[in-house]
Amino acid sequence: MTQSPALTKSLYHNPWFTWTLIASLVYLLLVGVTMVGSGFKWVSGGSEGAEAIFAFASNPLAGVILGILATALVQSSSTVTSVIVGLVAGGVPVEIAIPMIMGANMGTTITNTIVSLGNVREKAAFGKSFQAATVHDFFNLYSILIFLPIEILFHPLQKSAAALADLFVGDADASMSSFNFIGAITKPVAKTFAQGAEVLPGNLGGFVIILLGIAMIFASVIYLGKTLRAVMTHKAKDLLERAVGRSKFSGIVSGTVVTVLVQSSSTTTSLVVPLAGAGILTTRQIFPFTMGANIGTCITALLAATAISGAGAEVALQIALVHLLYNVFGVLLFSVTPWLKDLPIRSAEALGTRVAKNRVWAMGYIFGIFFLLPGAVFAGEMAFGKRPEHGAPASSLESVERKVEQENVNLE
Repeated sequence: MTQSPALTKSLYHNPWFTWTLIASLVYLLLVGVTMVGSGFKWVSGGSEGAEAIFAFASNPLAGVILGILATALVQSSSTVTSVIVGLVAGGVPVEIAIPMIMGANMGTTITNTIVSLGNVREKAAFGKSFQAATVHDFFNLYSILIFLPIEILFHPLQKSAAALADLFVGDADASMSSFNFIGAITKPVAKTFAQGAEVLPGNLGGFVIILLGIAMIFASVIYLGKTLRAVMTHKAKDLLERAVGRSKFSGIVSGTVVTVLVQSSSTTTSLVVPLAGAGILTTRQIFPFTMGANIGTCITALLAATAISGAGAEVALQIALVHLLYNVFGVLLFSVTPWLKDLPIRSAEALGTRVAKNRVWAMGYIFGIFFLLPGAVFAGEMAFGKRPEHGAPASSLESVERKVEQENVNLE
């Protein structure tokens, strides 16, 4: 889409206006992502809803599927992984919790996929955005397919994390609350809208918040793409490419650091989707950045584990370390193995090309992968599965939830 001469002129000759507009659109995007997560939490019951879903994880495969469903519904892998830490401390077997962690990794990718829909009206931009969003999906999907069978057979993650937890467990605590500035600037706005929606009956307010958040995402992505295309000179583009897309290593490091700072991989990966739609970064450049985001997001479970004391402290740290090791091993595997290096990229490009030709594929993909398939498994577990005789004591879960609230963990 071409820029109007008046807009282009104002953007190039009024740099303060330009960057104020870009910052405002980025802020609108972040608020929209926060509101979508808040609405989903409202409708699904938040951490209590995730806990109820996980009660039906009677085997590893069900654990993965329900991890996807819980995170897609709650829209926060921070919340879900923290709940898993509390559940493990309360008696959920680690071998069942590990697939839950893998599923949560996959479920959190729905957010940036939704962000890509902001370019749905522009065929070329939509295809690029969808590719950039789903390369994260395919990376997590292929990681599950590779690591889950190995873990079921040989338990390398469980054993490695147990050995590390035995070395590091103690009474130490950590605080990252001062770093989580994204939550500090977006949650007040989302909370204001949520309070206004409380007058609506039942869960209707939650659905309204979701729709408002999606509208904010669409508006910000559309105008952010136009603005970036107009102002991204060679110097600015080179600077961005050096930070994100110069090399695989720099992309991984950038994604890790940014995600640790904002404590939200969804926020991190959602920010680069409009850049892909605008043609500033390619899917190949974005892929390492999203892998780094997977590592950075592990800070949440590690922080949650510090809230557990007593007999469950070591096993809680163990599952948090499983989350870290799983993502680190996944990044290493897909970075050095020749036939795996390009597999997520090729898959995302193929899906993006198909979606650009027929937008129905996009909605079918989102609802099928994140809701219909996991929902069918969840329904089957409820109807025919035996509910496991385990669950975290209320004190453990409440401790974790207090810790997460203290750390002001943003939506994942």
